[in-house]
Amino acid sequence: MAEPLPLDVAATLNALLTGSDPVSSALRAQIPHTQVAGSCGCGCVTVDLVVDDAAVPPAPAHRNPAADAWYTEPEDAGVMVFTKDGYLSLLEIYSTSTEPITAWPESRFIER
Repeated sequence: MAEPLPLDVAATLNALLTGSDPVSSALRAQIPHTQVAGSCGCGCVTVDLVVDDAAVPPAPAHRNPAADAWYTEPEDAGVMVFTKDGYLSLLEIYSTSTEPITAWPESRFIER
């Protein structure tokens, strides 16, 4: 069952999808219509996303990941957003550390 999008996840998506290009704009417009559909089994904060496709159109054709960046804090972490059929589908955090990241870093630490 889908759950409301947490504020830290929404902030991360907004920080990743900056810019005025058509893809970023369309994906940002999906954020208010996005819910969390699942999470990663390793203990990290990666989330599966589902968008109400009746409420908002898909983004134009684009590459996957749709956006990616590194964090300045923690220095060993990065984040990517993936889509499926033009809709947000996965927000993945990763680390070069052996420990999973168990809380979303503040979006102000995202460096594109």
